[in-house]
Amino acid sequence: MSKDIKKLNGVAVVTGGTRGIGLSISRALIADGHKVAALYAGKEDSAQQFRDETGHMALKVDVTSLAECQAAAEKITKKLGAITILVNNAGITRDGMLHKMTADSWQAVMDTNLTSCFYMCRAVIEGMRDQQFGRIINISSVNGQKGQLGQTNYSAAKAGMLGFTKALALESARKGITVNAICPGYIKTDMTDSMDSAVLESIIKQIPQGRMGTPEEIAALVSFLVSEKAAFITGATMTANGGQYMV
Repeated sequence: MSKDIKKLNGVAVVTGGTRGIGLSISRALIADGHKVAALYAGKEDSAQQFRDETGHMALKVDVTSLAECQAAAEKITKKLGAITILVNNAGITRDGMLHKMTADSWQAVMDTNLTSCFYMCRAVIEGMRDQQFGRIINISSVNGQKGQLGQTNYSAAKAGMLGFTKALALESARKGITVNAICPGYIKTDMTDSMDSAVLESIIKQIPQGRMGTPEEIAALVSFLVSEKAAFITGATMTANGGQYMV
């Protein structure tokens, strides 16, 4: 038995963890036996539904604030124990062509999608180094790999997560901490369900498998990456996009 397996049923933090892909990730980690703290920005009804459904912790946290991220990590550690898993899933879009994009739209996306990744990792990394164990997973995007018209801000932030992942993986490898990224393609969520049907159809035509992915398929990748089976995988970018973009 490896030293890691003793830590695998631990404490997981999932940002954006009460809706969409994040909710499926939280559910999968709970099913795997982890104690989960799901962080959310708004949508109190979704957060309460998560608490009622799972009995696990949901915390309202502004992940664009280092102070709030640190306070949340301290609260979670005090209530649940040392944090062993972090999934940086929080993200927003503020789409628009660059020649029309406002500075506010740029900054909001960078703060929520990329800077929050630094803040949350900064809040937990010292504890993980001290305990010589950790699993960090950053949810990037296919558009961070290939770019997307009207998403210079989003594509830049999601691409930045990939470089961040590799650098932190190098820093952390000898401390028993793995750091990996997942790049989902187009995933069926409430957001995509509300899209114009013609736009949705045009997107699906670009996917060789002829369908969108499911949140559960992304959650399954997270479940694998935090498991003992993935102990030798670090600094990796896992793609799940139905063949839309192959690397």
